[in-house]
Amino acid sequence: MGSRKRISAEALQRENKKVAFAKLNNVPTSPRKMRLAAGLVRGMEVEKALHILKHSPMEAAGRLHKLLLSAVANWQAKNEGVRIEDANLYVKEVSVDSGRMLKRVQTAPQGRAYRVRKRSNHVTLIVDDKNVEV
Repeated sequence: MGSRKRISAEALQRENKKVAFAKLNNVPTSPRKMRLAAGLVRGMEVEKALHILKHSPMEAAGRLHKLLLSAVANWQAKNEGVRIEDANLYVKEVSVDSGRMLKRVQTAPQGRAYRVRKRSNHVTLIVDDKNVEV
């Protein structure tokens, strides 16, 4: 690895240590359905987002609810002296990327076969506080 690449990688690692995030890999839900649930809470305050996800009928919302709780716990671990209520936390970013695709075969009429693609996704959720002074 070159020195320029190493320096930029170390800078990226330092930035990631400040950010509180949570990742969920290989979720057996299609990315399109997960993006619908992620769109509900993007940019929202954490308390309101937790309430919306808890009472949403979507299956993906339950998984995002647990992921948001994990991100808040990660934020709390990095900011030990600060109370969550005073921090004014919000969902800074939610990204949903497609994961691996399991390919299966389903029988079809007249001896043919249709391909069934069972999709999965990767979710990254970043939580930040609005009281950040630059």
